[in-house]
Amino acid sequence: MSSAEDLEFKILAHPNPTSPERRAELIANPAFGRVSTDHMVMIRYKEGLGWHDAQVMPRGPLTLDPSAAVLHYAQEIFEGMKAFRTSDGGIAIFRPDANARRFRSSAERMAMPPLPEKLFIRAVDELVKADRDWVPEGENASLYIRPFMFANDAFLGVKPASEYLFLVIAAPVGAYFSSGAVTVWVSETYTRAAPGGTGAAKCGGNYAASLLAQAEAKENGCDQVVFLDAVNHRYIEEMGGMNIFFVFDDGSISTPALTGTILPGITRDSILTIAREKGMTVREEPYTVDQWLADAKSGRLTETFACGTAAAISPIGAVRTKAGEVKIPQAPGPVAMSLRETLIGVQRGRVKDTHGWEHRVV
Repeated sequence: MSSAEDLEFKILAHPNPTSPERRAELIANPAFGRVSTDHMVMIRYKEGLGWHDAQVMPRGPLTLDPSAAVLHYAQEIFEGMKAFRTSDGGIAIFRPDANARRFRSSAERMAMPPLPEKLFIRAVDELVKADRDWVPEGENASLYIRPFMFANDAFLGVKPASEYLFLVIAAPVGAYFSSGAVTVWVSETYTRAAPGGTGAAKCGGNYAASLLAQAEAKENGCDQVVFLDAVNHRYIEEMGGMNIFFVFDDGSISTPALTGTILPGITRDSILTIAREKGMTVREEPYTVDQWLADAKSGRLTETFACGTAAAISPIGAVRTKAGEVKIPQAPGPVAMSLRETLIGVQRGRVKDTHGWEHRVV
C-alpha cells in the first residue's frame, strides 16, 4: 500500500457553482465565517486501512450516525490559517507547515491518528486551488481556511475511535474586529485550561469551555475575555481565542510562557521572531494580573495587544475587572503597529520573507 502522503485527490465537479456576480457580492464585505466557498476537502481514516479516499468535492452537509463518537466524547481538533492575495497577484498561505505540525500534536494529545504533515498541506492547497476565485482583494481581506478532524466511529464505548474524517473548508473574511482597540474582561471565575489538560491542543472542547466566560465579558461591555492560570488564579495565560503581549516603557515586550496550558500560537511565534529581528528585548515569562494593572496605571506598561490568525494583531485599549477599569496608555501603540505592519507585509508579499513562511499556491 502506498504512503498516505502520496494519496491522489479525486476532484468532483460542482454541479452549480456560485456565479461570478454573486461571488463578488458575497466577498465584498463578508461577516467573519458566515460566507462559504463552493468546495471542501474530505479524507477518511479507518483503523487497519489508514488514510484513504481523498476528495475535493462540492461543499455540503455531512451525514452522521447518532452514536458517532464525536457527539459523545468530543474527539475533535481543528486549525485556522489564511490565504492572501499577494502584491504580485499570486495567492499564498502563511506558514501552513506550522499548522500541520500543531495539528499533528493536537491529534496525538486527543488520541487521534496523526495526519501526515505533507498530506495536510496538500489538502489545504487543493481547496485553495479549487476556490482560488474566492480569495478576496483588500488590505483586511483574506480566505480563512479551517482544516478539522473528528471521530465518526458509531459506538458508545469510552475509547479512542477507529474511524475519522478530516475535512478542509474555507470562508472569505474581512477584519475580525470592526476597528480600533478592544476592551478585555479578566475572568476571576472560569479558567481555560489546567496543567496536564488539553490547553496546548487546538480542540473544540477548549473553546466550548471558554464560551461562558466570553459571555460574561460581553455582559460587562467587553470584546474578549482574559484567562488566569488554574492553580494560583493570578498569572495571565491567554484570551478566549488569542495570545497576549505586553509592551513596556523600555521598549521590551513579554508574553506568557508556553507551559502546556497555553496554545502555541503561530502568530505568537511569528511576532516573537519579528520582534527579535527588530532588536527588541523579548521575554516569555509569568505576569500577574495585579502587576498588569499596576504597570498600566504607573505608565511602565505602554501597550497591550492580542494576536492570532483571525485578528492578526489587535490593540487592547482597556482591561476591566470586578474592581473597575484600567486604561492602557497607548492603543494602538507604535510597537504593536510596527509588528503588525511587518507581519502583514510578509503575509502579502510586500516584505521580504527570510524564513520561508510564505507558501505559494497559485
